[in-house]
Amino acid sequence: MRTGVIESQGSQPGLPARGPRANEHAGLKLRANAVVFGGNRSATVKSLALNTPGSADVVVETLWSGVSTGTERLMWSGDMPAFPGMGYPLVPGYEAVGRIVQATSTPERVGELVFVPGARCFEGAHGLFGATASRLVVPADKAHTIQMAEPRNGVLLALAATAYHAVANGRLPDLIVGYGVLGRLTARLVIALGGNPVVWEINAARRDGADDRVIAPGDDARRDYTSICDMSGDADIIDKILPHAAHGAEICLAGFYAARPSFSFPLAFRKEMRVRVAAEWRPSDLEAVAALVSEGRLPLEGLVTHVTPFARAADAYETAFSDPSCLKMIIDWGSSDV
Repeated sequence: MRTGVIESQGSQPGLPARGPRANEHAGLKLRANAVVFGGNRSATVKSLALNTPGSADVVVETLWSGVSTGTERLMWSGDMPAFPGMGYPLVPGYEAVGRIVQATSTPERVGELVFVPGARCFEGAHGLFGATASRLVVPADKAHTIQMAEPRNGVLLALAATAYHAVANGRLPDLIVGYGVLGRLTARLVIALGGNPVVWEINAARRDGADDRVIAPGDDARRDYTSICDMSGDADIIDKILPHAAHGAEICLAGFYAARPSFSFPLAFRKEMRVRVAAEWRPSDLEAVAALVSEGRLPLEGLVTHVTPFARAADAYETAFSDPSCLKMIIDWGSSDV
């Protein structure tokens, strides 16, 4: 699907030069370097054969892939709950930005910069969600055309769409829990939509330098929050929120929870709490955040903190999952530096 909101035709200043068109090697099996998880807290880069592109597919040479500290952490460690398409060996990732190098049915798209939210194109490995590879074969409508002042920030579009899906289907939250990259995107988005949220963050380092809306939960004396959005993934978060919630408050669970979320019933009963779960973003959510980015209402700057060459992918995941200063890690497929 083409967003129709932020588009690119051909190359853009500041981007790496185009690679060769995939169809210049007609008759040869396409291959890609891909990050592969084995479920044992390690990541390796392997060469994998790709499915032969169909007439409705495009081939994308990836420039950058984002690392998710939610679902990908669980896939990496082997703790991911049962999920359709799950299995090892596994190619993770749903945050890729690259350039179309082959498009049989739409040749005019060759050269476009696109965001790809996942792929299932690998032989010998599962793809969940399968976008962390140097080359991808995807249906044309899964390559979303983008144009951005800083193209690598395009990897943030999936998280921005996730935040939009969580907050646009109910009351704008007056409390956001968690100030990682998803929490920050959610706060920026709520402000762009006219809200004025308070943000809880338990990590003092992440509060450092933030504005006064970002506070430690223990410093919050409010007891009247009516709409709360949790981005922390803490399975016990409901009990922590309830003392600060108004009667009839709604709590949206928008993180990814490895443990079973639970709560004590009496306080929830007295407050007639409502719980809503935000599922995966939809194409319309991506359209909405693309428009906000294009209009300058949703800034993406300052969220990508680490960039690692693909040859050091194992280090990238260790850093992303263990270093609290790492908000967003990007794997750079255009660099072979070690």
